[in-house]
Amino acid sequence: MMHFVADLHIHTLLSPCASVEMTPTNIIANAVEQGVDIIAITDHNACDNVAAVMEAAEGTNVAVLPGMEVETREEVHIVVLFDNIDQLKTWEIFVKRHMIGLLNDESSFGGQFIVDANDDFLGIKKEMLLASLTCGIGEVTAEVSSIGGICIASHVDRPMYSILSQLGFIPSDAVLSAVEVSRRITVAQAIEQFRNIGNMPVITSSDAHSLSDFVSGPKTVFYMEKPNLSEIKQALLHQNNRRVE
Repeated sequence: MMHFVADLHIHTLLSPCASVEMTPTNIIANAVEQGVDIIAITDHNACDNVAAVMEAAEGTNVAVLPGMEVETREEVHIVVLFDNIDQLKTWEIFVKRHMIGLLNDESSFGGQFIVDANDDFLGIKKEMLLASLTCGIGEVTAEVSSIGGICIASHVDRPMYSILSQLGFIPSDAVLSAVEVSRRITVAQAIEQFRNIGNMPVITSSDAHSLSDFVSGPKTVFYMEKPNLSEIKQALLHQNNRRVE
């Protein structure tokens, strides 16, 4: 088995709460410098910069998973990951159908910038991304699963926007492959503290909104054959000698 360092929760400058330095070339350059093998691009309720980051990674050893961080009706954040951009685009159709229809107030929430693989400006996302969808956890996770992706409950240790802070438990209809903890707590501490996650696999990610977040933030180590979602699924389940540390 090979050793892969992964950060499965990274925002670009499309997310209004992220720094404008979170561009494709900056993210990939820092991943290369820090020895991060797998990253996932997970902007809030949108995916306009994912293809640009994937293109920016061409010619490097960094594998980029297409994804999104979704806010459900319950105000729970869920990281969704896919194998390829076509699956992500199918998911985007579902998300757009369930957005509440408000426009972003840049002065209050920040800009939502779309760029290309060379960091050149392409446009501004007008829809308000920092908002709940009209569908709940069960519907969101079931739809992602039907497309072939996986769902990870974001930063369950945080007092806001986590499945535990909002609900206090993991609902039976939530199709989750893992839960994530932030830099505030270690995986071992989370397993001891949050008994209500049961036997759910626990990972940690940077949830980077700035380059310093990415560089200093926690990562997860996977032991797998290849840096792709299929292998990650097996590692989370400890199948075929794949594992997570």
